[in-house]
Amino acid sequence: MTDTKMKLKVFGVARDIMGGKEVEVKTVQNVAELKKLLLTDFPKLKELNSLLIAVNQTYASDEISIAETDEIAIIPPVSGG
Repeated sequence: MTDTKMKLKVFGVARDIMGGKEVEVKTVQNVAELKKLLLTDFPKLKELNSLLIAVNQTYASDEISIAETDEIAIIPPVSGG
C-alpha cells in the first residue's frame, strides 16, 4: 500500500506551528485520527486552547470520516477584539 497524502488548509497561529498555509500529511480515516497525527507531528499544537477541524467547510466531530478529496481546514482558537 502506498502512503497517500491529504492537503490541509491551515489558519492563524497553527499556520506558524505547522509551517505554512497548506500542509500535506498522510491520509487518515477520520477526524480523531487526524487530530492524533497532528499532535504527534506538530507537538506545539498541544499548547493551544482548542483546535477545530472543518471538513468541507463544516466543523467536524471526531467520528466524521475523511476522504483525500475533502477540503480539510485546521482552525486554532480565534481571539476577538
